[in-house]
Amino acid sequence: MNPFVIVPVFNAPEALDACLGSLLRTLKPADAVLIADDASTDPAVGPILDAFARRARCSVRIERRPENLGFVGNCNQAMRDVGPRDVVLLNSDTETTPGWLDRIAACAAADARIASITPWSNNAEICSFPDLCRAAPPPLDAELIARAAREAGPPRYPELPTAVGFCMYLRRAALDAVGDFDRASFGRGYGEENDWCLRAAAHGWRHVLCDDAYVLHRGSASFGPLGLKPGGEALARLNARYPGYNERIARFILEDPLRGLRLRLAESLDRLASGWQPSLFPSATHV
Repeated sequence: MNPFVIVPVFNAPEALDACLGSLLRTLKPADAVLIADDASTDPAVGPILDAFARRARCSVRIERRPENLGFVGNCNQAMRDVGPRDVVLLNSDTETTPGWLDRIAACAAADARIASITPWSNNAEICSFPDLCRAAPPPLDAELIARAAREAGPPRYPELPTAVGFCMYLRRAALDAVGDFDRASFGRGYGEENDWCLRAAAHGWRHVLCDDAYVLHRGSASFGPLGLKPGGEALARLNARYPGYNERIARFILEDPLRGLRLRLAESLDRLASGWQPSLFPSATHV
């Protein structure tokens, strides 16, 4: 059984419509989606959600919050709403590609100690392609890149220091073991996934890249490692709670253990596209 897909929503109807359209194309009848609308104020959101529920082949549940819980609170409630299932938290500014959820599920099945999984994306900090920690514009053909990831070779599922929250698988057993996101400390929605991953790692859980899956992310370019915004409040909390967090992330970026896999993906894309096409990533450079 594939994990339950949770899409937290607050306004942004254009991005939401594109995200849900991609789910219509990529989910199977046996899959399940919970859309958690955090009291959106834009009147365009409701009709988009209703249209998706009518058109979807898979099971769809829509929860409309009576009051705004904030991103972290909304996610925590949604993870409770779906019961004992594993979940994938999917931001509403993403677009999925064929086979993405099956590949994440296969990655999870490879090791019962995997707590979180992140796929490749154009904008995913340490899981970004083509460049590490550099957001690329949304590619013109995300499905071609997804195919290249599938055909690049057997997946390796390399270790990550933390997941990246744009598309994040969470194992229910790990949630049961370490709890959900820390709303009190990270209620604004920056740093909660990093804190959760560090808590899980301290209990022996693993965080990995699903290197044969790709999900487009339209989010704005981030500021600093792993999407922590200017002002430094979330980063300060992480460093206070986990001394050496900055150094650990900096070491991962400096050593760049995913470089070989990015090169492998680029070579696979070369083969499929009959030569590297920079236009796939406007303004991006080939690693």
